[in-house]
Amino acid sequence: MPKRFLIIKLRHHGDVLLTTPVIDALKHAYPDCEVDMLVYAETADIICENSQISQIFTIDRNWKKQGIKQQFHHEFALLGSLKARQYDYILNFSDQWRAAIIAKLCGQHAISYRFGKRDNAAWRWCHDTLVDDFGKDNHIVEAHMQVLAPFHLPEYTPRVRMEISPQTQISFQEKLRGQGWQGEDYVAIHPGSRWFFKCWDDDKMAALLQKLLDNGQNIVLTAAPDLREQKMIETLIGSLKMEGDGKLFVLSGCLNLRELAAAIAGAKLFIGVDSVPMHMAAALDKPQVALFGATWVFRWRPYSDKATVIWAGDFGALPHPDSVNTDDETRLLSAIPVNVVWEKVAEKLGIEAA
Repeated sequence: MPKRFLIIKLRHHGDVLLTTPVIDALKHAYPDCEVDMLVYAETADIICENSQISQIFTIDRNWKKQGIKQQFHHEFALLGSLKARQYDYILNFSDQWRAAIIAKLCGQHAISYRFGKRDNAAWRWCHDTLVDDFGKDNHIVEAHMQVLAPFHLPEYTPRVRMEISPQTQISFQEKLRGQGWQGEDYVAIHPGSRWFFKCWDDDKMAALLQKLLDNGQNIVLTAAPDLREQKMIETLIGSLKMEGDGKLFVLSGCLNLRELAAAIAGAKLFIGVDSVPMHMAAALDKPQVALFGATWVFRWRPYSDKATVIWAGDFGALPHPDSVNTDDETRLLSAIPVNVVWEKVAEKLGIEAA
C-alpha cells in the first residue's frame, strides 16, 4: 500500500485548487498516506490551510532573476528535499520538463499525461505510466482524476477542498468590521479577473448591484490589488445610489486569498466571473451565480451542484476559446443581459425578481 505521494501542479491558483479532489480521493482510499504538493510559490496560499496536505514545496519563479548560480542552488536544494521524502508515487500534472525531471529523480513511480507536445521518448522515460486527458468537453477535475486510474480505487466522489483557519476568519471579520459591518448577512461579489476579457460590463454589474441594494440585500464587494480592478470597483461604487435598505461593504485590494475565501464562506450567495474566487466558492460549497464568456465552459465551470452558470454564448457570438488574445481587455460577456442574471440571483436568494 503506498505511503507517500507528491502532486506536482505548476500552474495558476485555480488550477492548483482544482487538484485537491485528487488528494481527497487518495486520503479516502489510503487514510494513513501522506500527500505533498509542489506548486509555484505565489499559489501556495490557496492550499496552505488544507489539512489533507502534509507538506507544500514551492518553486519561486523569481529564482531565474537571481542569476544562474543562485537558481541552480535553489533547484538542487529543492531536489534534495524532495528526494529525502522517498515518495512511492509522483503524480505530475504539469507539462514542464522541470516537473518531469523531478518526477523521474524523486519517486519510485511517476504518472503523468500523454501531453501532445511531449509525445517523445524522453517524456515517456521520465514516467512509468502515462494516461489520457478526457479532452475539453469534460471538467478539469475529471481530467485530473484520470491520473488515479492505474490505482483502481473504490468508487468515491471527491470534492474540491479549501479550508479556512480560525485566525484567517478573525482577520477577515476585523477588516469587514472596519467597514461598518455588524454581523449582517450579505451577498459576496467579486466582479474582476486577472484577464479582463472574462469580466462583465461595468454598467451591467452596477445595475445588478443596484437591484440587490434596492431589494434590501447587503453586499460585500471585493477586488484584487491590481490597479485595473481597483479602478473597476471605483467605477461601480460611483454608479450606485444608496437609497435602499441594503448596505455596501467594500474590501478592495486588502484581502489575501484565504481572507477572500473567508468572505465567500460567510456569504449567503457568491456572484462572480470565470476566475479563482468562483472555484473557491465551489470548494466552500456556497450557492453561486457564475458568468462565463469565451472559455471552455464545461471544462472550467464551478465543480458544484450549487452553482448556476450563465454563458455569454447563449446570448451572442463568441470567439473560439483557443483564439482569444488574453492581453485584449475587450469584455466578452457583454451579451449577457442584466435581467437574466438578476432572475437567477433572485431565485437563489428566494426573493421576487421585481
